[in-house]
Parts: sequence; C-alpha cells; structure tokens
Amino acid sequence: MAGVNKVILIGNVGKDPEVKVLENGVRVANFPLATTEIYKKDGNRLEQTEWHNIVLWRGLAEVTEKIVKKGATVYIEGKLRSRTWEDKDKVKRYSVEVVADTLTVLAGRRDDYQHHTAEDDFGNGDY
Repeated sequence: MAGVNKVILIGNVGKDPEVKVLENGVRVANFPLATTEIYKKDGNRLEQTEWHNIVLWRGLAEVTEKIVKKGATVYIEGKLRSRTWEDKDKVKRYSVEVVADTLTVLAGRRDDYQHHTAEDDFGNGDY
C-alpha cells in the first residue's frame, strides 16, 4: 500500500529567501517558516513556535525570489524530505525539509493573494 506524504503549513517567513542558481541553471530557494500554536494551560495563554525549512525549486524559486520577504505570512503545500550530508569537518548532518509544490502569499485583501503551484511553472510538478 502506498503512503501519503503531504504537508500543509501557514506561517511567517523568518528571513528573506536565499536563492541559488545551480550549475545546470536550475533555481532553488529556501527560507525558514515559523508556525505558532497558541493554547491555554492552567488559565495561562501559552505559545509554542516550530520552525520549518522550506525548499522551492525552479519556477516556484523564481516567484519566491520576487514576492516573498521576511515577515510575510504564507501558505505552503508540499512534502517532507530528509537528507544527510557530511560537513567540512566530516561530521554527518541530518535535516528534514518541506519541499513545496504550492505557495500562496497571504495578505489582508483578497486581491492581494498570490497563489502559485509547481504545475504553473513547469508542468507536472516533477523536479
């Protein structure tokens, strides 16, 4: 049986996106996204913030570079990807990222919304 790997997040961009152009000309953007849960415990209002690493490829990276800025509230749909690598000191590192296939910048007015999908930019969403 096939599994489901689907992530939906609404949060605030923690810093301006970093965009790189790879040797083959493909763009990749990444930025941290904060999601905050607010709840009450013993009558006290508490907040818990989680940070997520967001990665966007090709056309979505180009769109991100143009319209996403630190502090923006965005809606992201994508999938979890984990990766491992060795740093310069030969220490094995591990991270989990959200590879986005939909990005919507949320604003106060309906006509300010900007919605983009991977399919808008390069067909079937494969990268």
